[in-house]
Amino acid sequence: MFKKVNRASVREKKHLAIRNKISGTAERPRLSVYRSNNNIFAQLIDDVNGVTLVSASTIMKGMKVENGGNVEAAKAVGKAIAEKAVEKGIKEVVFDRSGYKYTGRIAALAEAAREAGLSF
Repeated sequence: MFKKVNRASVREKKHLAIRNKISGTAERPRLSVYRSNNNIFAQLIDDVNGVTLVSASTIMKGMKVENGGNVEAAKAVGKAIAEKAVEKGIKEVVFDRSGYKYTGRIAALAEAAREAGLSF
């Protein structure tokens, strides 16, 4: 008999392992990504002070995406968060993929953020 794998708990374990290795500071915040089936969210977090510096998502006002759960939406969110970060004077970040594989929407968001001015 096969035991069914709970993918959410596997991702959560990966996320905790990643978080034990990386941390964000005010000078170099952590770019944390969360994706659901319908939307994608990104935040720049200063873990030392425990504050979110910048955030962007497919559900924020002014985001013009037809479907929030596709690669084009991820590119738009990556570009938006990079532009907001550059306005606040942030250019260096630490990328936190939150246990997701670096492919598809996660990779698209990261590449768009790099093209818009962030380096990681």
